[in-house]
Amino acid sequence: MIAIIDYDAGNLKSVQKALSYLGEESVITRDHDVILNADKVILPGVGAFKDAMDNLYKYDMVDVIHKVIEKKTPFLGICLGLQLLFEGSDEAPGVKGLSIFKGHIKLIPKADDIKIPHMGWNSLEVNKNNSTLFEGTGDNPYVYFVHSYYLEAEDEAIVAASTEYGVKIHASVEKDNVYACQFHPEKSGDVGLKILKNFANL
Repeated sequence: MIAIIDYDAGNLKSVQKALSYLGEESVITRDHDVILNADKVILPGVGAFKDAMDNLYKYDMVDVIHKVIEKKTPFLGICLGLQLLFEGSDEAPGVKGLSIFKGHIKLIPKADDIKIPHMGWNSLEVNKNNSTLFEGTGDNPYVYFVHSYYLEAEDEAIVAASTEYGVKIHASVEKDNVYACQFHPEKSGDVGLKILKNFANL
């Protein structure tokens, strides 16, 4: 069973729908026991960094997420779910993230040829030495992004894939049992389904 954490952030149903298409059983829940006993846990999310952290505290999810990760349960953050795993964001100065990893979320810099938010398909440069999620996705897989802020991880060794959009974006990270994607695998066609299947098969 895959638990999808419900903290009033968008995009939960589309993640569940993609998992269902793959034949994977999942539940959208904020029940602590269900999350802590799940085989795998996903933290999706679309929205604002501060609102998301406020809701995680509101539903007592911060400690639960840390416990899931400490238990070595496979954990996947998607979009805002990736950003929340880091220390903080330019979007919400002074608001502390989950601090699972060191790094900061920054606003994509404005440029004449750059539209913000970044909405669309980009190819990834995959780090073959750290890319369990990307096994079988081919070279430079295309995935779908919707975001205005991007990750700059402190430790580049955890970066599984990156892309360029006016600046180098750390698009996916992997370390131990924690995985995260800035892009939306559930909206990224066959490549995205393969990524979700790789996660489900861990």
